[in-house]
Amino acid sequence: MERAVIESLSGRTIVIVGDLMLDRFVYGMIERISPEAPIPVLKTGDVKAMLGGAGNVARNIAALDGRALLLGAVGDDDEGAHISEILCPAVGIEARLAVSRKHPTTVKTRFVCEGQQVLRVDREDVGLDREALSEIETAFGNVLHGADAIILSDYAKGVLTRDSIRSHIDAANAAGIPVIVDPKSRDLTIYRDAAVITPNAHEASIATGHDCSTNDGVGRAAEAILAGGSIGAVLITRGALGMTLLAPAAGVETPLHIPTRASSVYDVSGAGDTVIATLALALSAGAAITVAAEIANSAAQIVVRKSGTAAVSAEELLQSIESAERSSLTTRERAVVQVAQWRSEGLKVGFANGCFDLVHPGHVSLLRRARDECDRLVVALNTDASVKRLKGESRPVQDEASRAEVIGSLRSVDLVTLFDEDTPLELINMLRPDVLFKGEDYEVHEVVGGDIVEQWGGRVSLIPLKQGHSTTNIITRSERTSSGS
Repeated sequence: MERAVIESLSGRTIVIVGDLMLDRFVYGMIERISPEAPIPVLKTGDVKAMLGGAGNVARNIAALDGRALLLGAVGDDDEGAHISEILCPAVGIEARLAVSRKHPTTVKTRFVCEGQQVLRVDREDVGLDREALSEIETAFGNVLHGADAIILSDYAKGVLTRDSIRSHIDAANAAGIPVIVDPKSRDLTIYRDAAVITPNAHEASIATGHDCSTNDGVGRAAEAILAGGSIGAVLITRGALGMTLLAPAAGVETPLHIPTRASSVYDVSGAGDTVIATLALALSAGAAITVAAEIANSAAQIVVRKSGTAAVSAEELLQSIESAERSSLTTRERAVVQVAQWRSEGLKVGFANGCFDLVHPGHVSLLRRARDECDRLVVALNTDASVKRLKGESRPVQDEASRAEVIGSLRSVDLVTLFDEDTPLELINMLRPDVLFKGEDYEVHEVVGGDIVEQWGGRVSLIPLKQGHSTTNIITRSERTSSGS
């Protein structure tokens, strides 16, 4: 699904309205402390300048082969001229910028040593004159009806006022075009009627008063943000902890925590711009919001490994997805996200569990028959420690990674995950499958989790067993053969 969405991003038109800025990065080395004060001395080397803020959102749209229509403002100064020079040859970006003679171009200058930012210097004059705001409003009206989605990139520098935010959202909704907002205001109600807002954890915490350092806390913040019912969905970005999505109208009725895949972080500058750009493109391509959020999460993980305010290409995203698909094992957190995606597509999800040590024809037959009764089949494997507790010190014969690789290679299996507990009850509660499968050597009332699955409208299915096959028999025959030789 993610691959198909990424391949369909090309040509989507996204209108971006927001605060444009010039991002400068001054790279150098620190080798001594100043004799004038207890501060480091940075010996400068390379200096790079690139689009920041709403400009970086546009860069990311273009890098993913979308078409970005960028509306904003610059000052009547050298930095504004530099932004225009950068935009002029940029493929995939069409800029319509107001020039303000009363407010300078916003510039963020970051000083970097050995990959670490040591200082940031901002030049800004928050606010924008009425003439420039009116020019942006007129440009918005001219491009609105050709858009697949609207992004409001609010950095609180003056382009997006309460009145202009209201005007843009109302006009877009009247035209049936979704609005996705990267908010800055503490009062998130000013973005009412937006389809999605994407605050970071700090912004969500300030807006709601909830501690967003834990899953429970960020979940409460997400619920508080949507409590008024006027915003469609919220995606809270959480840095190394991933993202949290709440989208009741799209079937995500409880906070869904989307973890990151392990990776090194080089520079987080502009990662939020990458998230909202990717999210908007994916949604405009018809992706379910769970799929769009997962793709945006993957894009963010790529961009933080780059230097400076960076963008992600469609090719990089596809490579990231392919790398994840090659892994036989899925963490339970990612399994929750995947099952939510399948459910949002109306697919019936089945669940089977076991040790699956030394996979034999009986296992293959059970899983094939189970898959015939559902659209997607999740297989939960006991970890090595769990198998040892259940079967004894001599088991398992194959470790969990090997067992996962074998089970994951079966065409009947769509996802493999692990559980370390003696029973999969906790995992069943997390995934909420539609069908719970077990061999017919069980009675329905004996199947762990069967009662709770039935409570939410699911069912238990007992699969006929292929006689004469068991892991224990294989091990016994192998031991006899070895002793006889």
